[in-house]
Amino acid sequence: MLITYAARYTKVDSGYMGQLIEWPEVVTEGRDIEECRAMLKDATNETVSAYRQMGKEVPQRVGFCNPAPNS
Repeated sequence: MLITYAARYTKVDSGYMGQLIEWPEVVTEGRDIEECRAMLKDATNETVSAYRQMGKEVPQRVGFCNPAPNS
């Protein structure tokens, strides 16, 4: 089964931080947006694997979340 998640990317001093909206524990950084996306995908896969090994429920995407407006 394919599960998709929404991600939020934030510009930080070292590049970009990426975090899953539905699963905030999955967070990573990359030097640029492309690296951050790749690392977030890897972090998500690793976290799903770890949750399954521990018998924990993997969060499901429950709906579309509109991004917060920029302040």
